[in-house]
Amino acid sequence: MLRLTFCIVGIYACFLTWGVVQERVSTTPYGPPSNPQKFKHFIFLNVIQSLTASLVAFAYVKLTGKQVGILTTPPKLILEYAQSAFFNCIGSPFGYAALRHIDYPTMILGKSCKLVPVMLMNVVLYRRRFPAYKYVCVFLITAGVSLFMLWHPTEKKKGATASSLLGLFLLTMNLAIDGVTNATQDQIFHSHRANGTVTGQLMMFWMNLSGSVLMAFYLAVEPWTGELHAAFEFCATYPAVWRDVLLFGLCGALGQCFIFYTLEHYGSLVLVTVTVTRKLFTMLLSVFWFNHVLTLGQWGAVALVFSGKLLGFSFLLFPVSL
Repeated sequence: MLRLTFCIVGIYACFLTWGVVQERVSTTPYGPPSNPQKFKHFIFLNVIQSLTASLVAFAYVKLTGKQVGILTTPPKLILEYAQSAFFNCIGSPFGYAALRHIDYPTMILGKSCKLVPVMLMNVVLYRRRFPAYKYVCVFLITAGVSLFMLWHPTEKKKGATASSLLGLFLLTMNLAIDGVTNATQDQIFHSHRANGTVTGQLMMFWMNLSGSVLMAFYLAVEPWTGELHAAFEFCATYPAVWRDVLLFGLCGALGQCFIFYTLEHYGSLVLVTVTVTRKLFTMLLSVFWFNHVLTLGQWGAVALVFSGKLLGFSFLLFPVSL
């Protein structure tokens, strides 16, 4: 029980901090009030996150007395890791771009709908079927998110509606790609876990290493935006951003360690319970920390979303045939 409590505290501490830093990096201007500038180099930010996580994962594997197996891991398995990392890489920029058009609480509540694309991709890609109560949960969660956006107070200015719709589209793309990523990870575990070649810690290492290589290669060769040079120039001009970028990477990497440890020792049900409640506290922390205002209807929508989540947990804890 003490170890589980330690994991829960670790996940909350790392990802609550990670969420605040993510919002700060994504939306808060740096520099003097007379000439504020926002950090817009999100692929660079993801490279820092992946590099930090891969280094932490490497150290984590070594500390547990295991081998990463850089030279002995089957090439086919490395390609599967790279495929999953590719989907993960192209999904994150959609999420960061969405933050330019919707606020962070909306983003977090929308990410709570991850069950929808995961379920959809499992049905489409693997022809799997789910119990009836899970479809009810999906309905409650989707309805809650829709009502949250419907009751969102907006300023009467030109382009506001179009901007919100664009943000929702970008968020939807992010969720869809996340669904493909999770389906691919499930397939990797299903195919290789029995022979011991895949563990949560090894997947953390290889996913982040593959992602780092893919994104670094893109930044090195892409000719359109010059993001790599622009990111270093921004960080040199506003050194305070380095603190947030490195803290973002470190909190995410440490949080992944707690997540994989919990998954290995306590199972997915406990992990999902912890991460879902963490998302709720992340959203509430954002509301109070950055002075976001929610209407009464939005609070009701939040309750609807997490009612759907709790319904799912209830059926998992107390199975009933439906």
